[in-house]
Amino acid sequence: MNEWPNGWSGDQSGNRYGYGSGSAEPEGARAMPQVRRGAGPGYQGHEPPMPASMSPRRGATVPPQQSQGYDDSYDDGYNTGQVYGGGRGGGAGYDDYGAAGRGRPRPRWGKRIKWTVITLVAVLAVTSVATYFWADGKLRRKVDLSKVIDRPETGDGTNYLIVGSDSREGMTAEQKRKLHTGSAEGKRTDSMMILHDGSNGPTLISLPRDSDVEIPTYIGSDSGKKYPGTGRHTKLNAAYAEDGPELLVRTVEYNTKLHIDHYVEIGFAGFANIVDAIGGVEMDLPKAIKDKDSGADFPAGKQTLNGQQALAYVRTRHAFAQQDLDRTKNQQKFLATLASQTATPATVLNPFKLYPTMSAGLDTLVVDKDMSLWSLGEMFFAMKGVTGGEGKSMNMPVSGSNGGNLVWDKAKLRQLVQQLNNDEKVTVSGN
Repeated sequence: MNEWPNGWSGDQSGNRYGYGSGSAEPEGARAMPQVRRGAGPGYQGHEPPMPASMSPRRGATVPPQQSQGYDDSYDDGYNTGQVYGGGRGGGAGYDDYGAAGRGRPRPRWGKRIKWTVITLVAVLAVTSVATYFWADGKLRRKVDLSKVIDRPETGDGTNYLIVGSDSREGMTAEQKRKLHTGSAEGKRTDSMMILHDGSNGPTLISLPRDSDVEIPTYIGSDSGKKYPGTGRHTKLNAAYAEDGPELLVRTVEYNTKLHIDHYVEIGFAGFANIVDAIGGVEMDLPKAIKDKDSGADFPAGKQTLNGQQALAYVRTRHAFAQQDLDRTKNQQKFLATLASQTATPATVLNPFKLYPTMSAGLDTLVVDKDMSLWSLGEMFFAMKGVTGGEGKSMNMPVSGSNGGNLVWDKAKLRQLVQQLNNDEKVTVSGN
């Protein structure tokens, strides 16, 4: 049988090597007729049959070939060498960067946004933790409430005793003159308030410094000696002058039967520095105030008070008919406004205002040894809630005076303490 096309034979090839030839010379290359597909009309050539392993399945068709990068109208009749069915998905020449690999890489915005958010969260977390430990380390935990004896039972909610002292600690002679503090030695309390923070909103109760109270049996804060009570009555601020914060807490608890959970105190200089750090506090005064002793001289209407002016405002009493009672109302109003204007995004989210404000306050705050920074923050926001309509502010109910000292209304006091201990809505009215 003839193995060569068109009637050729092995002898006609010019050599017999490669088909069982025994010659030592290698077989020469054999020319094969070129195979063309679809060379155009009139072409009568025949293609050799495709091997079974490469032939398309029955009923299948070969997809048309697409030319890329040149004019599709020209067909040279030769197979371009494309492999059908190969590759993944979008056909030959397609990749992740767009059609035929010719486009610019697509920006992966989802991944960028994700990592940006993760980075911001990480930075905020680290900053928050660092700020917490920095601020916590600046708290001056000097008051030891474990020295207070015979304490009332604790009730629901949290009770803070907030004290504004007239301490001149660390103040220069120029600062004392400027702030009208005088040069008296020692410390006294200019203002005292109980802030109750509970489920029915905060309640702020001012304790007039001229309140008539009994000094009970107590343990000296420094000496550790026990001083028996003798039934002696005096003004409330005298308890602080006599033996400091521990005796003041003991006296308040004894005369009210209300358990004090935390103690917070701030002096003159610290108060003024906080106000200056936030850029002043805006107040709306219903009438003009002038008091040479405190240095207050304010017209009626809206105005922004700086640290010096704010201190003069909260210390003023001689300009009012009820003196100390009217002063405590102004103190409540100012402190609640100060808290409201400080706890704003403009301060909390601005490190150039937040850190000076926190530093000014924490440097001069004196708190009890069990006070945490978290509890201090809760107290601050409870104070803000007083002006936000969430709570109530009032003076301690007073029934009269006994020659200069204000006498508390015992019946109203019992009802008030009961409502606070049970964390009920306060219905008692003060003066």
